[in-house]
Amino acid sequence: MTRTYRIAGLGLAGMLATAAVGGQALRRAAPVPASQEVVSEGLRVSFLPTTQALFDGYVRDGKMPGIVAAFGVGDRPTWFVAAGRLATDPGAAAAMPDSLWRVYSMTKPITAMAAMMLIEQGRIGLDDPVSKYIPAFATMRVATSPETSLASVPAQRPITIRMLLTHTSGLTYNIIARGALLKEYERLGILPAAVGASIEPGMRRVRPATLAAFADRVAQAPLIAQPGTAWNYSVGLDVMGRVIEVASGMPFDRFVDTRIFAPLKMTSSYWTVPRAEAGRLATNYAWTADTLAPLDPGATSIWLQPPSFPYGGAGLVMSARDYDRFLHMLADEGALDGVRIMKPGTVRLAMSNLLPAGVTFGGVGGATGGAAANATPMGFGAGGSVYLADGPGGMPSKGTYGWGGAAGTVAFVDPVKKVRGTIMVNYFPADRWPVRQEAVRALAADLTRLRR
Repeated sequence: MTRTYRIAGLGLAGMLATAAVGGQALRRAAPVPASQEVVSEGLRVSFLPTTQALFDGYVRDGKMPGIVAAFGVGDRPTWFVAAGRLATDPGAAAAMPDSLWRVYSMTKPITAMAAMMLIEQGRIGLDDPVSKYIPAFATMRVATSPETSLASVPAQRPITIRMLLTHTSGLTYNIIARGALLKEYERLGILPAAVGASIEPGMRRVRPATLAAFADRVAQAPLIAQPGTAWNYSVGLDVMGRVIEVASGMPFDRFVDTRIFAPLKMTSSYWTVPRAEAGRLATNYAWTADTLAPLDPGATSIWLQPPSFPYGGAGLVMSARDYDRFLHMLADEGALDGVRIMKPGTVRLAMSNLLPAGVTFGGVGGATGGAAANATPMGFGAGGSVYLADGPGGMPSKGTYGWGGAAGTVAFVDPVKKVRGTIMVNYFPADRWPVRQEAVRALAADLTRLRR
């Protein structure tokens, strides 16, 4: 059971470590034909032939059934590059810009921006105590040796909204916790994610049935560190979902649907995939040694059933087109297609380093979908990591923001060069293949060719 739940925690994801698309090739890329989008599928001639060849090779070599990416520069038409199919099954649908993928922790930036919208309106304060919205957090305790016992001491300060957004609250994940604290998370049902039909019944037996009950359960577990003193990947954005519904007066998922998805015309973003759309849903796989085994087939996916409650840290299924629209809004500082959902200053704040004083972010493990620490210093904003300086050669720019998902998806936005990227695949572990690094190098090569 422990190993199953450790997979089920999900959400461990990191930003594209080498977002090289922010370099010279993008700054001087030649215009593409005026159209709503540029789509490259399968073996067709592409505006991005190096990227297309890379993706075709992944599928040909059996590394994945299919892959889709969306890349954008400014307000030019989005490039969509696709290869393969949504499953290894005979007759499976082709991977397309509107195919559906489990984005897991790429849900976190969306939840964080929903919180920032309420901060903009004055309904939430960035440094408010969480107990203002969830009274159960008024008296927290910190485990003194979390791997060996639940012995604890009082928290020295309250958990704040800033700490939830930046994973500095002292909360953790079942995929991070060890020993006694891990067992306590499992006992309390702090398992906010869906994996597959074979696993879900056991999780539902212990998982709370509502977001309110979940948040109260989280407050019962001791913290892994004193609030505001260390970065620990956590269920903080799931708890943030409860804060959002308390502050907004509406269910968390409805707030996101009405305040983000609807105005941005993100019509393929789901907490529960409608059965009529199951044909667009990719199968999620798991690599065991050299075997690729289906973990959650699209046709019978657990995502076709309503979740216990909407998971703000790992709860969305989306298309590459939709996630690109979200990133495009961030690149344009809160507006898209003439519709504004956030003020520019709010977006800039969200994508700035919000870590409490003295706390640093050193990356997370690639085996869980994250990015290892690199030479360029990084901080953490609202739900995603932030580059604190330009990378080598200006790639990526200082301020580049992004995050990824446990099943291999990744997203980033460079607000200086107005560059954005989304990559959609679905398999565990996320770092089975170096897709993130290779795709960025291929894209840079293609854009260098285009500017000539």
